[in-house]
Amino acid sequence: MTLEQIKQWVSTRPTLADALGIELTALTDEYLEGRMPVDGRTHQPMGLLHGGASVALAETLGSVAAATKLDPTKQACVGLEINANHIKGVRDGYVIGRATALHVGRSTQVWEIRITHEETGALVCISRITMAVIDLPSAKPQA
Repeated sequence: MTLEQIKQWVSTRPTLADALGIELTALTDEYLEGRMPVDGRTHQPMGLLHGGASVALAETLGSVAAATKLDPTKQACVGLEINANHIKGVRDGYVIGRATALHVGRSTQVWEIRITHEETGALVCISRITMAVIDLPSAKPQA
């Protein structure tokens, strides 16, 4: 899949990523990258980037990246577990997330997502998501 095909696929219906302003920006064989604004949509009450927004960015990138490793007519990925360590606060600008595969197997995938501040490059959050690979109902053999 190309970056444009992925953007088309994820824009078929409104999502949390749309509400948070998440944009997919780069795709290679090694990673998927996206960015998210740090503004009123993604702030917590103290005016800092909300940890949940960072996790939403991480899950979005990890899930979409995992889907690029499958035949979307036969399989899909669903989240099993996600964790995040919030390293540095951010008040404004954009954060960049990069999802890199740690394991792409037949039944599971594990992705690391590093989120950095776009301007300074400082590490903001590091996350890891484990995905289950499932067969789509239409792909199951009929008995």
